[in-house]
Amino acid sequence: MAQESPKNSAAEIPVTSNGQLEDSHEHSFNRDLKRSLPVGLGLSETKITSHGFDSTKEGVVEAGPFPGSSASPKSSVISPSSAAASRLAGQGCDLIIPTGGRAQQKSGPVVLADEVKNPAMEKLELVRKWSLNTYKCTRQIISEKLGRGSRTVDLELEAQIDILRDNKKKYENVLKLAQTLSTQLFQMVHTQRQLGDAFADLSLKSLELHEEFGYNADTQKLLAKNGETLLGAINFFIASVNTLVNKTIEDTLLTVKQYESARIEYDAYRTDLEELNLGPRDANTLPKIEQSQQLFQVHKEKYDKMRNDVSIKLKFLEENKVKVLHNQLVLFHNAIAAYFAGNQKQLEQTLKQFHIKLKTPGADAPSWLEEQ
Repeated sequence: MAQESPKNSAAEIPVTSNGQLEDSHEHSFNRDLKRSLPVGLGLSETKITSHGFDSTKEGVVEAGPFPGSSASPKSSVISPSSAAASRLAGQGCDLIIPTGGRAQQKSGPVVLADEVKNPAMEKLELVRKWSLNTYKCTRQIISEKLGRGSRTVDLELEAQIDILRDNKKKYENVLKLAQTLSTQLFQMVHTQRQLGDAFADLSLKSLELHEEFGYNADTQKLLAKNGETLLGAINFFIASVNTLVNKTIEDTLLTVKQYESARIEYDAYRTDLEELNLGPRDANTLPKIEQSQQLFQVHKEKYDKMRNDVSIKLKFLEENKVKVLHNQLVLFHNAIAAYFAGNQKQLEQTLKQFHIKLKTPGADAPSWLEEQ
């Protein structure tokens, strides 16, 4: 006859699939477990294994014998398997097992807030600085136009800039007139060539005036040829002056604009610093004065740098302008003089001196007038 096992209570700890403990049905589970155990089976041999996520084994809960009472177990051990640990780690969760033996689930890894850079905040800060700088510069410009604010003036440099702008306008006028002359000369050469062809045709068809038409045909063709040579010299002059005016001088004036912007910023921050220095000095204003002093120093260095850049570019521009215009003016004079003097050899020699190559008639490449 089987003997009933002693009424020893065991610690039954249900384990959920995620490694947490469930305490809500502790008493009912203990009662069902005692009824289902066969006679003679000790509670020390009892093991409860929880399965989940279709894995063979996740965790094992071992419950040891407790002497003769139905009290709660003295200790419980939770041993998660490697498969469960790897799966939980892949989900970005950490298991924390406190001393009380209860497994808890924690959120993902902690990221320090100081290491995160918010692009929106950075853009907002840039917009704020730009708005403040624009406001100060606009206020400085308006105060200068109204005659209330002071401005920094370099008399020597300002005079050179004014001369450069005036010369640019005059060179643009010369360039425009030279282009007009080239257009009219091209039309005249084209008319002379057609007139020479007409005279040559009449020379063949009019036997009585054969010689007269022939002389005029040869003269018009010679004039057209010399006109093409002169046209090549004038076009070369136009191209060189156009490069000087619209590229070299324009690049220098762009640097001048940057210099003027730097000057306005410098005066704006200088005015702010002067206003703060005239006010009271206390714990609230001293940090503002120090910050204004730093910004003033930064813009002063930028202004000095741009002023030096403008001075250097103006010096190089003057040297380049003299050299280029000297050669082009000599070319223009010699070509015009040789053409109207009827000196064909001198005209051709002038083009060879400046390495100018004329386009052959009937070439596929369009002329400069057709390109415009």
